[in-house]
Amino acid sequence: MVIIIARISAKTETLAELRQILKDLVEPSCAEAGCISYELFQDNDDPRDFITVENWADSAAANAHLATPHVAAAIAQAGVLLAQPPLIHRFTQLA
Repeated sequence: MVIIIARISAKTETLAELRQILKDLVEPSCAEAGCISYELFQDNDDPRDFITVENWADSAAANAHLATPHVAAAIAQAGVLLAQPPLIHRFTQLA
C-alpha cells in the first residue's frame, strides 16, 4: 500500500474557492481503481491549510490518479489560488 499525504495552502482571499475544488476531488478519486481511501481535512487553527490523506493499493494506482482528468482540472484551477506549492509526501506502510 502507498499512502500519500498532501498539504495544500490557500491564499486568504481564495479559501472558499480552493476548498470547493478540493472537495470536488474526493468523490471521483474514491471511485478510481486502486483507491482504498481518499480523505480531505481542513486545519482547525488555520483554515487556509488542507491535508489529503490518500491510501492507494500500489504505486501504479497512485501514479494513475495523478494522470486523471479530474486531477489535471483541479491543478489547473487551483494554481493561482495557492499560497505556496503543495507539499506532497509518499509513504509505504511497514506494519
